[in-house]
Amino acid sequence: MNLPNKLTVARLALTAVFVVLMEVVFTNHLSWALLVFSVASITDLLDGQIARKYNLVTNFGKLMDPLADKILMTAALIILAMMNHLAEWIVIAILAREFFVTGIRQIASQQGVVLAAEKLGKHKLVWQVITVIYFLLFAASAEPMFSWVAPLFTWKPLSPGIFGNFCIVVMTALTILSGISYFWKNRKLFSDA
Repeated sequence: MNLPNKLTVARLALTAVFVVLMEVVFTNHLSWALLVFSVASITDLLDGQIARKYNLVTNFGKLMDPLADKILMTAALIILAMMNHLAEWIVIAILAREFFVTGIRQIASQQGVVLAAEKLGKHKLVWQVITVIYFLLFAASAEPMFSWVAPLFTWKPLSPGIFGNFCIVVMTALTILSGISYFWKNRKLFSDA
């Protein structure tokens, strides 16, 4: 197994650790969950870059990298909804988009077409990560490890009511727009399906 694939598998393992840390309450559990989520997100950035740069792209990576991304993000978004930071309908809309895009990729694959990730979809993922990290940092700021950042959230522009909602709106809009864009650019696949 090459390095990019090991990073992808590590992201899956880190997702499990993240979920456990969010659920098992102990001192600084949210802080540790934030750190684990951040490391998992970095592996997402690194695995693709390394695979492309060193010609280490594999079928395993093509399948598992986006799946590992979806599993990590699904876990994080569901947890944020459980913490009342995200409305359930937003999580449902994001998950629906992910299933929809996966379906389009499956149709393309059956027709021998490989669909690359779109720039708008990459921006969507960046804003998902920013949103999750923001709310995890907000939650972790009540714990000793990250208490030093708590004053930042009292500054009105960085408050959950302003910056948090801004992140949610941008993330949700990019999710919906990227799903529509993905469908529109690949609509010819449906005439052949």
